[in-house]
Amino acid sequence: SVATSPPRWEMGIYAAGALALLGIAAVNLWKLWRSGGYPAPSPFPNYDYRYLEQKYGAAYSDVKHKRGPAAGSQRAPDKTSPVRKSSLRADETFESITELGSLELMGRDLGLAHYGPLKKSISADSLSSISSIGNNFGQDFTVGQVEVSMEYDGKAATLHVTLLQGKDLLEKEDARFESCFMRISLLPAEQIVGISRIQRSAYAVAFDERFSVPLDPAALEEDSLRFSVFGIDEDERTVSTGVAELKLSDLDLAARPFNAWLYLQDTNKAADTVGEILLSLSYLPTAERLTVVVVKAKNLVWTNGKVTADPFVKVYLLQDGRKISKKKTAVKRDDTNPVFNEAMIFSVPAIVLQ
Repeated sequence: SVATSPPRWEMGIYAAGALALLGIAAVNLWKLWRSGGYPAPSPFPNYDYRYLEQKYGAAYSDVKHKRGPAAGSQRAPDKTSPVRKSSLRADETFESITELGSLELMGRDLGLAHYGPLKKSISADSLSSISSIGNNFGQDFTVGQVEVSMEYDGKAATLHVTLLQGKDLLEKEDARFESCFMRISLLPAEQIVGISRIQRSAYAVAFDERFSVPLDPAALEEDSLRFSVFGIDEDERTVSTGVAELKLSDLDLAARPFNAWLYLQDTNKAADTVGEILLSLSYLPTAERLTVVVVKAKNLVWTNGKVTADPFVKVYLLQDGRKISKKKTAVKRDDTNPVFNEAMIFSVPAIVLQ
């Protein structure tokens, strides 16, 4: 025989399951109604409301979240002190935090309020351009590379510098030089840290030479290292052909060793000064987000005989010399001192920064 309908106990299970699902949905809708709705997704992920709760330790469960900044709201910049202040005060409520907006929070945290509200950059469509297709992007005045490592012994107050290897230290078409060597100097005192052995081949060099110099911990914030390449011609005259400088304050040697390839700038080719640019960089490890803020430029000089121009800034993210992302600012019309104040966000895994 064929059953025309399921047993009653089975119908009871179906009904109980349906009632349970309806109950869960009702509870979630009630919670959503009580909270006033969740905030809109943050255009700046580093500063969403969960991050603010965790950072500032305030409980906002009883406060209704607002969806966006109030129309026309903008806070006056604080010019009472040049010292960087915290982006939020203890007496600010969550309403005031959400009214600021995520980009304005970032601007306050970086001390950029006096440049105006922080804006988002424009994503560029193409990763190729006529002026920057080659692997030596941004290195028009470089000649060769040298790999160095540094570490600081705090107990002995000594800086250890190791020349590991070099490549293309001299231009191949320049036949004047039969050999070369490197010199390391400590600036601004011009103290010689060490001089390498003379190398007969400048195109693939294995130095493996270690030098040490006494250095007070305070000097890590003030001094710089200069790496200079000298070519030796057939008359045994030495000529400086390339140089690279590193500020010790940028390396945090008191906390960890440093290892990198340095591009040597050709001392025989001087790059024309076409202006200055102010940037701000920050990295949030938990979200693996690199933020580049293009603040402003000044004293821009138009090239190729131009009387006027419309400047903008492009920022490339490179990996192994290959462009993997590109963003650009808005165009400023005929302005030699443009203020951009635009944030560019790149997803960069923490392991890539090592």
